Amino acid sequence: MIDDSKLAGLIGPELTPAYIFDVEEAVSRAESIKGSIRECSEEYPPGLCFSVKANPFLVPVLKDTVDYFEVCSPGELAICRHHEIPGEKIIYSGVQKESEDIEDAVLYPVSVITAESVRQYELICQVTTLLQKRTEVILRLSSKSQFGMSLEDIGAILQVRGRHPDAVISGIHYFAGTQREKLKHREEELKELKETFLFLRRQYDIPLRRFEYGPGLPYPYFQGDDFSDTLRPLKELLPALTDIAGECILTVEMGRFLASSCGYYLTSVCDVKSSFGRNWCIVDGGIHHLNYLGQMMGMKLPVLRHFHRSENGFDSVHPGDGPKQSWALCGSLCTTNDVLIRSIDLQKPAHGDVFVFCHCGAYSVTEAIALFLSRDMPKIFLYQEGELRLIRDKVESWRMNCWHV
Repeated sequence: MIDDSKLAGLIGPELTPAYIFDVEEAVSRAESIKGSIRECSEEYPPGLCFSVKANPFLVPVLKDTVDYFEVCSPGELAICRHHEIPGEKIIYSGVQKESEDIEDAVLYPVSVITAESVRQYELICQVTTLLQKRTEVILRLSSKSQFGMSLEDIGAILQVRGRHPDAVISGIHYFAGTQREKLKHREEELKELKETFLFLRRQYDIPLRRFEYGPGLPYPYFQGDDFSDTLRPLKELLPALTDIAGECILTVEMGRFLASSCGYYLTSVCDVKSSFGRNWCIVDGGIHHLNYLGQMMGMKLPVLRHFHRSENGFDSVHPGDGPKQSWALCGSLCTTNDVLIRSIDLQKPAHGDVFVFCHCGAYSVTEAIALFLSRDMPKIFLYQEGELRLIRDKVESWRMNCWHV
């Protein structure tokens, strides 16, 4: 974590709104996760796959650390191409793929393509046959959501796989959700998945060897959550992962759990006022930039750091400093929904102060309602070796809300 003194030295005029992603934190956490899961099997050490959708700005940062990148759209594949990610490190997933998307992936060529439906499998077969390029395919098993296929559909595909020798079925893909806190549910799930994996091998006489699994491990975001060991959910799951890793080449897919800790969102106070017995602080960001899973319109308190603007720069405001009042932190959008924090005790904020929201390295940067009201999208910085590097300047979103014909 970037400490207050370093953050105070980084904050400057015209900086906000902005995201800062700590390179060393992202790499260190990825290395810790990778080291843990590799202990599950000496014969077939599991691989670590980073879900690009969690934070595409981390792709070049994690290029030499993770084993795979999961891409779920043509745009994410284009990001990998831009950063020269080797095809053998790409697993191309995604619920909607058409022939041209599959062709682009096959010609890249990516390591593996996931088939999310019988139709997707048929399209993969058509493209690989037309291009005469053998491509590894994994079949996604549904977790009772819109993603993936039933076991019956997977069985039907396996029965006819011999007709399509260029689409080489090598395994199963399974992802059940995110922020899943109950260890028992994940342990039971892995036990059932192992039995399913072995059943498919026997029933269809196929040497399935690859299993891509997204455990959806929880990450703490809010004040009162336990931050003492954010890797604990993985450590607790290792015995169950070890059990299934003995039967296949396991790839553990992660996004939120890996990336959340490295991110900071900075926004400046642009107005303060009181009305009807409430104190309102308006900032130059808002819900079009910042979105915590489970935030519920500001009713939960994220980890927040307050910096007061002074003549010499910025000074950290410590929790025990001075008298406090209850404040609502609201963004710059013209909607009553734009509430970042509904009520938090603060020293009175002043125009030009900066708030830093922590633990937002995953999803928030791409998941928020960026085009609402045509406000600028925030700057993106990387923090490495004590310095900031601008990797994307602010984006004038009004251009995307205009006619261009």
